[in-house]
Amino acid sequence: MTFETKRALLKTLALAALLAAGSAQAAGRYVLISHAPDSDAWWNTIKNSIKQAGEDFGVQVDYRNPPTGDLADMARLIEQAAAAGYDGVITTIADFNVLEGAIKKVTDKKIPLITINSGTTVQSEKLGALMHVGQPEYEAGRGAGYKAQAAGVKTFLCVNHYATNPASFERCRGFAEIIGADYKASTLDAGDDPNGIEAKVSAYLRQHPKTDAVLALGPTSAAPALKALDKAGLKGKVYMASFDMSDEISKGIKDGSVKFAIDQQPYLQGYIPVAVLATMKQLNTTDRAAVAEAVKNNPKTKARFDEYGLAPVYGKRHILSGPGFVMQDNIAKVEKYAGQYR
Repeated sequence: MTFETKRALLKTLALAALLAAGSAQAAGRYVLISHAPDSDAWWNTIKNSIKQAGEDFGVQVDYRNPPTGDLADMARLIEQAAAAGYDGVITTIADFNVLEGAIKKVTDKKIPLITINSGTTVQSEKLGALMHVGQPEYEAGRGAGYKAQAAGVKTFLCVNHYATNPASFERCRGFAEIIGADYKASTLDAGDDPNGIEAKVSAYLRQHPKTDAVLALGPTSAAPALKALDKAGLKGKVYMASFDMSDEISKGIKDGSVKFAIDQQPYLQGYIPVAVLATMKQLNTTDRAAVAEAVKNNPKTKARFDEYGLAPVYGKRHILSGPGFVMQDNIAKVEKYAGQYR
């Protein structure tokens, strides 16, 4: 074997060792804990996103949730995660007061924590999280309110199917403030049973015949609300909008019975936290700016976001996944991946 051949072989072996070391360093076990009951299909997109993030970064990511949506059960899942020795925990802040104690068990063990979806950046920081990845609920509600205001909406019904999550009311409040309505009087605690939601919306519309608009807080409440409007002969006449996406909402946008959907790009809420935690471990740093830059420029990450038409906003500490608005002019791109990656 010549000297040049030996040198080339050594370089190859050294490179292989570096790649192996990097992969070993990046490997880890993470868990995402949501507040959603098993019946909430909206979270399927996040389940898909953490699966793909795990593949892209070579890590294991588990998904845990309370089957009925009970927040006491969610708190126990967080405590179990703290005891299980995960390399990082991702969780929603469904109710700050209920979950604070359980989350403290995670941070007391110096386990990296990222909050997503519900809750605020202020709450996230108070809990000791590295960052929050989500849509600012109040601002999203206001954005929707501006669109409704421009259409002349002055009264509305906010159909809240997860009133157990205090942050959900911020959506209703933001919308109400822009159009000048009383958000408490306009908000319906609808529960999550489709038949019950339809009956409650129907009853409200009978009692408040001058309601200009209906705002659903997600697919769970949107589909029954559309049925109630249809049976009352108001579908397409009452201004209807919803948070998030589903087949029914997409059809409504295309036929004009739903003016728009507020898209918080849930895929990002699952993918980005996994990418951030895995990158932190790989680079052995907690420098948020450096990690965010690495995630942003990761070829696999860029390919995913470009393909699905997703655009996160990278802040100094937190990362915004939304809001974005899905309307007739961009529904085709979104609909292609709705329920899977959008």
